[in-house]
Amino acid sequence: MSLPWGYLTGLAVLALPALRLPRMPIGPGTSLFFASIAILELPFLASAAFSAGTALAAAEGDLDSPVTIAAAALTGACLTLTTWRGMRAMPTLTRAMGDLHVSPRLPWARILLQPFGFRPRSVARTANLPYGPHGKRNLLDLYRHRSAPVNAPVLIHFHGGYYTTGYKNSQALPLLHRLADQGWVTISANYRLGHAAGFEPHLQDAKRVVAWVRTHAREWGMDPDRIVLAGSSAGANMSALAALTPGDPRFQPGFEDVDTSVSAVVGLGGYYGAYFDGDPDSDPLTHARADAPPFLIVHGDHDTVVPVASARRFAEALQAVSAQPVVYAELPGAQHGFDLFHSPRFEAVVNAVEAFATSAVAARH
Repeated sequence: MSLPWGYLTGLAVLALPALRLPRMPIGPGTSLFFASIAILELPFLASAAFSAGTALAAAEGDLDSPVTIAAAALTGACLTLTTWRGMRAMPTLTRAMGDLHVSPRLPWARILLQPFGFRPRSVARTANLPYGPHGKRNLLDLYRHRSAPVNAPVLIHFHGGYYTTGYKNSQALPLLHRLADQGWVTISANYRLGHAAGFEPHLQDAKRVVAWVRTHAREWGMDPDRIVLAGSSAGANMSALAALTPGDPRFQPGFEDVDTSVSAVVGLGGYYGAYFDGDPDSDPLTHARADAPPFLIVHGDHDTVVPVASARRFAEALQAVSAQPVVYAELPGAQHGFDLFHSPRFEAVVNAVEAFATSAVAARH
Protein backbone atom coordinates (compact mmCIF):
# COMPACT_ATOMS: atom_id res chain seq x y z
CA MET A 1 0.00 0.00 0.00
CA SER A 2 1.44 3.33 -1.05
CA LEU A 3 1.65 6.18 1.42
CA PRO A 4 -0.12 9.52 0.76
CA TRP A 5 3.07 11.53 0.41
CA GLY A 6 1.32 14.81 -0.32
CA TYR A 7 -0.69 14.56 2.89
CA LEU A 8 2.37 13.49 4.87
CA THR A 9 4.38 16.45 3.50
CA GLY A 10 1.64 18.80 4.62
CA LEU A 11 1.70 17.23 8.07
CA ALA A 12 5.46 17.76 8.30
CA VAL A 13 5.08 21.45 7.43
CA LEU A 14 2.42 21.88 10.13
CA ALA A 15 4.42 19.99 12.77
CA LEU A 16 7.86 21.52 12.15
CA PRO A 17 7.23 24.89 13.89
CA ALA A 18 6.70 23.10 17.21
CA LEU A 19 10.30 21.90 17.20
CA ARG A 20 13.15 23.83 18.82
CA LEU A 21 16.00 23.57 16.36
CA PRO A 22 19.70 24.22 16.99
CA ARG A 23 21.41 27.39 15.88
CA MET A 24 21.92 27.50 12.13
CA PRO A 25 23.39 29.82 9.47
CA ILE A 26 21.35 32.88 8.54
CA GLY A 27 20.19 31.44 5.19
CA PRO A 28 18.56 28.25 6.47
CA GLY A 29 17.36 30.06 9.59
CA THR A 30 15.58 32.68 7.50
CA SER A 31 14.06 30.03 5.24
CA LEU A 32 12.70 28.19 8.27
CA PHE A 33 11.27 31.44 9.59
CA PHE A 34 9.35 32.09 6.37
CA ALA A 35 8.13 28.48 6.28
CA SER A 36 6.81 28.48 9.83
CA ILE A 37 5.68 31.99 10.77
CA ALA A 38 2.09 31.71 9.50
CA ILE A 39 1.56 28.44 11.35
CA LEU A 40 3.03 29.81 14.56
CA GLU A 41 1.08 33.08 14.54
CA LEU A 42 -2.14 31.78 12.97
CA PRO A 43 -2.51 28.50 14.88
CA PHE A 44 -6.29 28.37 14.60
CA LEU A 45 -6.17 28.66 10.82
CA ALA A 46 -3.41 26.03 10.77
CA SER A 47 -5.56 23.72 12.90
CA ALA A 48 -8.52 24.26 10.56
CA ALA A 49 -6.31 23.37 7.58
CA PHE A 50 -5.13 20.24 9.42
CA SER A 51 -8.69 19.18 10.20
CA ALA A 52 -9.86 19.75 6.61
CA GLY A 53 -6.86 17.92 5.15
CA THR A 54 -7.29 14.99 7.51
CA ALA A 55 -11.00 14.74 6.76
CA LEU A 56 -10.24 14.68 3.03
CA ALA A 57 -7.52 12.07 3.54
CA ALA A 58 -9.96 9.90 5.49
CA ALA A 59 -12.64 10.26 2.82
CA GLU A 60 -10.14 9.10 0.19
CA GLY A 61 -9.04 6.12 2.27
CA ASP A 62 -5.56 7.49 2.99
CA LEU A 63 -5.75 6.95 6.76
CA ASP A 64 -5.65 3.17 6.64
CA SER A 65 -1.90 3.01 7.27
CA PRO A 66 -0.47 2.95 10.83
CA VAL A 67 2.27 5.30 9.63
CA THR A 68 -0.25 7.86 8.36
CA ILE A 69 -2.41 7.60 11.48
CA ALA A 70 0.62 8.06 13.73
CA ALA A 71 1.81 11.04 11.67
CA ALA A 72 -1.62 12.65 11.89
CA ALA A 73 -1.76 12.13 15.66
CA LEU A 74 1.72 13.57 16.09
CA THR A 75 0.87 16.60 13.96
CA GLY A 76 -2.28 17.21 15.98
CA ALA A 77 -0.20 17.13 19.15
CA CYS A 78 2.35 19.55 17.63
CA LEU A 79 -0.37 22.01 16.63
CA THR A 80 -1.85 21.81 20.12
CA LEU A 81 1.58 22.56 21.56
CA THR A 82 2.07 25.46 19.14
CA THR A 83 -1.29 26.96 20.12
CA TRP A 84 -0.61 26.52 23.84
CA ARG A 85 2.77 28.21 23.57
CA GLY A 86 1.18 31.17 21.83
CA MET A 87 -1.24 31.48 24.72
CA ARG A 88 1.68 31.48 27.19
CA ALA A 89 2.82 34.89 25.93
CA MET A 90 0.43 36.74 28.23
CA PRO A 91 1.59 35.21 31.54
CA THR A 92 5.20 35.45 30.39
CA LEU A 93 4.87 39.17 29.68
CA THR A 94 2.90 39.80 32.86
CA ARG A 95 5.71 38.29 34.94
CA ALA A 96 8.36 40.24 33.05
CA MET A 97 6.55 43.55 33.56
CA GLY A 98 6.50 43.12 37.32
CA ASP A 99 4.35 45.75 39.05
CA LEU A 100 3.34 47.40 35.79
CA HIS A 101 -0.18 46.24 34.99
CA VAL A 102 -0.72 44.59 31.60
CA SER A 103 -4.31 44.16 30.47
CA PRO A 104 -5.13 40.43 30.19
CA ARG A 105 -7.89 41.07 27.64
CA LEU A 106 -7.32 39.95 24.06
CA PRO A 107 -9.47 40.91 21.04
CA TRP A 108 -10.65 37.39 20.29
CA ALA A 109 -13.06 38.38 17.55
CA ARG A 110 -10.21 40.06 15.67
CA ILE A 111 -7.82 37.16 16.34
CA LEU A 112 -10.25 34.50 15.10
CA LEU A 113 -12.07 36.32 12.31
CA GLN A 114 -9.69 38.99 10.98
CA PRO A 115 -6.11 38.20 12.00
CA PHE A 116 -4.48 40.26 9.26
CA GLY A 117 -3.21 43.80 9.77
CA PHE A 118 -6.05 45.80 8.24
CA ARG A 119 -6.35 49.33 9.57
CA PRO A 120 -9.43 50.01 11.72
CA ARG A 121 -11.87 52.69 10.59
CA SER A 122 -11.08 54.80 13.64
CA VAL A 123 -7.48 55.34 12.46
CA ALA A 124 -6.42 57.61 9.61
CA ARG A 125 -3.18 57.03 7.71
CA THR A 126 -1.24 59.83 6.05
CA ALA A 127 1.24 58.17 3.71
CA ASN A 128 4.61 59.12 2.26
CA LEU A 129 5.51 62.20 4.25
CA PRO A 130 9.16 63.15 3.48
CA TYR A 131 11.45 63.45 6.49
CA GLY A 132 14.86 63.62 4.79
CA PRO A 133 16.68 64.19 1.50
CA HIS A 134 16.91 60.57 0.27
CA GLY A 135 13.79 60.16 -1.79
CA LYS A 136 11.49 57.21 -1.21
CA ARG A 137 13.84 55.81 1.43
CA ASN A 138 13.15 58.89 3.56
CA LEU A 139 9.36 58.65 3.61
CA LEU A 140 7.16 57.88 6.59
CA ASP A 141 3.55 56.96 7.19
CA LEU A 142 1.71 58.64 10.07
CA TYR A 143 -1.27 57.12 11.87
CA ARG A 144 -3.61 58.90 14.27
CA HIS A 145 -7.18 58.72 15.44
CA ARG A 146 -9.67 60.40 13.13
CA SER A 147 -10.57 62.76 15.97
CA ALA A 148 -7.11 64.34 15.43
CA PRO A 149 -5.87 64.40 19.05
CA VAL A 150 -3.47 67.10 20.18
CA ASN A 151 -0.38 66.81 22.36
CA ALA A 152 -0.34 63.07 21.69
CA PRO A 153 2.57 60.79 22.59
CA VAL A 154 4.44 59.35 19.61
CA LEU A 155 5.67 55.86 18.76
CA ILE A 156 8.09 55.52 15.82
CA HIS A 157 8.62 52.05 14.33
CA PHE A 158 11.45 50.85 12.05
CA HIS A 159 10.97 47.66 10.06
CA GLY A 160 13.38 44.75 9.89
CA GLY A 161 14.89 43.09 6.83
CA TYR A 162 18.63 42.51 7.37
CA TYR A 163 19.19 46.23 6.55
CA THR A 164 18.74 45.32 2.87
CA THR A 165 15.01 44.75 2.40
CA GLY A 166 11.72 45.79 3.92
CA TYR A 167 9.26 48.62 3.73
CA LYS A 168 7.21 50.76 6.03
CA ASN A 169 3.59 49.71 6.45
CA SER A 170 4.59 46.05 6.52
CA GLN A 171 5.45 45.12 10.11
CA ALA A 172 4.00 45.67 13.60
CA LEU A 173 0.79 47.05 12.12
CA PRO A 174 -1.37 45.69 14.96
CA LEU A 175 0.79 47.73 17.36
CA LEU A 176 0.71 50.90 15.25
CA HIS A 177 -3.05 50.69 14.77
CA ARG A 178 -3.81 49.91 18.42
CA LEU A 179 -1.85 52.82 19.82
CA ALA A 180 -3.23 55.20 17.20
CA ASP A 181 -6.73 54.09 18.15
CA GLN A 182 -5.85 54.86 21.79
CA GLY A 183 -4.86 58.46 21.03
CA TRP A 184 -1.18 58.12 20.12
CA VAL A 185 0.41 59.27 16.90
CA THR A 186 2.32 56.34 15.42
CA ILE A 187 4.86 56.44 12.61
CA SER A 188 6.31 53.77 10.35
CA ALA A 189 9.35 54.93 8.40
CA ASN A 190 11.46 53.78 5.49
CA TYR A 191 15.22 54.18 5.73
CA ARG A 192 18.20 53.72 3.42
CA LEU A 193 19.08 50.09 2.73
CA GLY A 194 22.31 48.27 1.97
CA HIS A 195 25.52 47.31 3.77
CA ALA A 196 28.21 49.02 1.70
CA ALA A 197 28.05 52.42 3.40
CA GLY A 198 28.15 50.98 6.91
CA PHE A 199 25.70 51.51 9.74
CA GLU A 200 25.72 55.32 9.75
CA PRO A 201 23.03 55.88 7.06
CA HIS A 202 20.58 53.70 8.98
CA LEU A 203 21.29 55.46 12.26
CA GLN A 204 21.17 58.91 10.69
CA ASP A 205 17.79 58.15 9.15
CA ALA A 206 16.42 56.93 12.49
CA LYS A 207 17.52 60.18 14.09
CA ARG A 208 16.09 62.19 11.22
CA VAL A 209 12.66 60.77 11.98
CA VAL A 210 12.98 61.88 15.60
CA ALA A 211 14.11 65.31 14.38
CA TRP A 212 11.10 65.44 12.02
CA VAL A 213 8.76 64.78 14.93
CA ARG A 214 10.35 67.58 16.93
CA THR A 215 10.01 69.98 13.98
CA HIS A 216 6.46 69.03 12.90
CA ALA A 217 4.92 68.19 16.27
CA ARG A 218 2.37 71.00 16.35
CA GLU A 219 1.28 70.39 12.76
CA TRP A 220 0.29 66.77 13.51
CA GLY A 221 -0.84 67.04 17.13
CA MET A 222 2.29 65.37 18.55
CA ASP A 223 4.04 65.95 21.86
CA PRO A 224 7.74 66.30 20.95
CA ASP A 225 8.79 65.45 24.50
CA ARG A 226 7.06 62.06 24.52
CA ILE A 227 8.63 59.87 21.85
CA VAL A 228 9.07 56.09 21.98
CA LEU A 229 11.30 54.33 19.45
CA ALA A 230 10.39 50.80 18.41
CA GLY A 231 11.80 48.39 15.88
CA SER A 232 11.67 44.85 14.61
CA SER A 233 14.85 42.85 13.98
CA ALA A 234 17.32 45.29 12.35
CA GLY A 235 14.92 48.11 13.21
CA ALA A 236 15.37 47.28 16.89
CA ASN A 237 19.12 47.74 16.50
CA MET A 238 18.55 51.13 14.89
CA SER A 239 16.17 52.18 17.66
CA ALA A 240 18.59 51.10 20.38
CA LEU A 241 21.51 52.92 18.75
CA ALA A 242 19.51 56.10 18.19
CA ALA A 243 18.21 56.11 21.76
CA LEU A 244 21.66 55.54 23.24
CA THR A 245 23.34 58.31 21.21
CA PRO A 246 21.04 61.33 21.69
CA GLY A 247 22.49 64.53 20.27
CA ASP A 248 25.75 62.88 19.18
CA PRO A 249 26.88 65.14 16.29
CA ARG A 250 28.73 62.28 14.57
CA PHE A 251 25.44 60.59 13.80
CA GLN A 252 23.22 63.54 12.91
CA PRO A 253 25.08 65.55 10.27
CA GLY A 254 23.23 68.67 9.24
CA PHE A 255 20.97 68.59 12.27
CA GLU A 256 23.56 68.43 15.03
CA ASP A 257 21.68 70.82 17.30
CA VAL A 258 18.37 68.91 17.29
CA ASP A 259 17.39 67.10 20.46
CA THR A 260 17.07 63.43 19.47
CA SER A 261 16.50 62.02 22.95
CA VAL A 262 13.51 59.71 23.45
CA SER A 263 11.39 58.48 26.34
CA ALA A 264 11.76 54.72 25.80
CA VAL A 265 12.70 51.93 23.39
CA VAL A 266 10.83 48.78 22.35
CA GLY A 267 12.72 45.98 20.59
CA LEU A 268 10.79 43.14 18.90
CA GLY A 269 12.90 40.17 17.84
CA GLY A 270 15.84 42.53 17.66
CA TYR A 271 19.46 42.24 16.67
CA TYR A 272 21.69 44.08 19.17
CA GLY A 273 25.25 43.38 18.04
CA ALA A 274 27.78 45.18 15.86
CA TYR A 275 27.23 45.88 12.18
CA PHE A 276 28.64 43.71 9.40
CA ASP A 277 31.98 45.57 9.32
CA GLY A 278 32.42 45.11 13.08
CA ASP A 279 32.65 48.84 13.82
CA PRO A 280 32.40 49.06 17.63
CA ASP A 281 30.36 52.26 17.31
CA SER A 282 27.65 50.19 15.64
CA ASP A 283 27.21 48.03 18.75
CA PRO A 284 24.49 49.47 21.04
CA LEU A 285 26.35 48.29 24.13
CA THR A 286 29.28 50.55 23.20
CA HIS A 287 26.98 53.46 24.03
CA ALA A 288 25.20 51.98 27.06
CA ARG A 289 25.10 54.37 29.98
CA ALA A 290 23.37 54.96 33.28
CA ASP A 291 20.94 57.54 31.88
CA ALA A 292 19.73 55.32 29.04
CA PRO A 293 15.97 55.45 28.51
CA PRO A 294 13.80 52.51 29.63
CA PHE A 295 13.91 49.48 27.33
CA LEU A 296 11.38 46.74 26.64
CA ILE A 297 13.03 43.81 24.86
CA VAL A 298 10.80 40.98 23.59
CA HIS A 299 12.26 37.96 21.80
CA GLY A 300 11.10 34.52 20.69
CA ASP A 301 12.89 31.55 22.23
CA HIS A 302 12.60 29.63 18.90
CA ASP A 303 14.07 32.44 16.77
CA THR A 304 16.19 30.91 13.99
CA VAL A 305 17.22 34.27 12.47
CA VAL A 306 18.49 36.14 15.54
CA PRO A 307 19.26 33.65 18.34
CA VAL A 308 17.55 34.45 21.62
CA ALA A 309 20.85 34.24 23.49
CA SER A 310 22.03 37.47 21.86
CA ALA A 311 18.97 39.40 23.02
CA ARG A 312 19.34 37.93 26.50
CA ARG A 313 22.97 39.02 26.69
CA PHE A 314 22.10 42.55 25.56
CA ALA A 315 19.33 42.85 28.14
CA GLU A 316 21.55 41.60 30.95
CA ALA A 317 24.43 43.90 29.99
CA LEU A 318 22.14 46.93 29.72
CA GLN A 319 20.49 46.10 33.05
CA ALA A 320 23.92 46.17 34.67
CA VAL A 321 24.56 49.73 33.42
CA SER A 322 21.25 51.55 33.15
CA ALA A 323 19.49 53.23 36.05
CA GLN A 324 16.18 52.91 34.17
CA PRO A 325 14.03 49.78 33.80
CA VAL A 326 15.17 47.18 31.28
CA VAL A 327 12.29 44.73 30.84
CA TYR A 328 13.12 41.47 29.07
CA ALA A 329 10.66 38.78 28.00
CA GLU A 330 11.28 35.53 26.10
CA LEU A 331 8.16 34.34 24.32
CA PRO A 332 7.66 30.55 24.47
CA GLY A 333 7.69 28.97 21.03
CA ALA A 334 7.96 32.27 19.17
CA GLN A 335 9.93 32.62 15.95
CA HIS A 336 11.36 35.73 14.37
CA GLY A 337 8.83 38.25 13.02
CA PHE A 338 6.05 37.49 15.50
CA ASP A 339 4.65 41.00 14.93
CA LEU A 340 2.90 40.41 11.61
CA PHE A 341 -0.57 39.23 12.61
CA HIS A 342 -3.31 39.72 15.20
CA SER A 343 -2.26 36.50 16.92
CA PRO A 344 -2.79 35.63 20.60
CA ARG A 345 0.96 36.06 21.03
CA PHE A 346 1.37 39.45 19.41
CA GLU A 347 -1.82 40.88 20.87
CA ALA A 348 -0.37 40.05 24.30
CA VAL A 349 2.85 41.81 23.25
CA VAL A 350 0.84 44.83 22.11
CA ASN A 351 -0.86 44.97 25.52
CA ALA A 352 2.56 44.92 27.19
CA VAL A 353 4.00 47.57 24.85
CA GLU A 354 0.99 49.81 25.46
CA ALA A 355 1.42 49.53 29.24
CA PHE A 356 5.20 50.02 29.07
CA ALA A 357 5.10 52.95 26.63
CA THR A 358 2.28 54.70 28.50
CA SER A 359 4.22 54.42 31.74
CA ALA A 360 7.44 55.66 30.12
CA VAL A 361 5.91 58.76 28.54
CA ALA A 362 3.97 59.55 31.74
CA ALA A 363 7.29 59.74 33.57
CA ARG A 364 8.48 62.35 31.05
CA HIS A 365 5.33 64.48 31.16
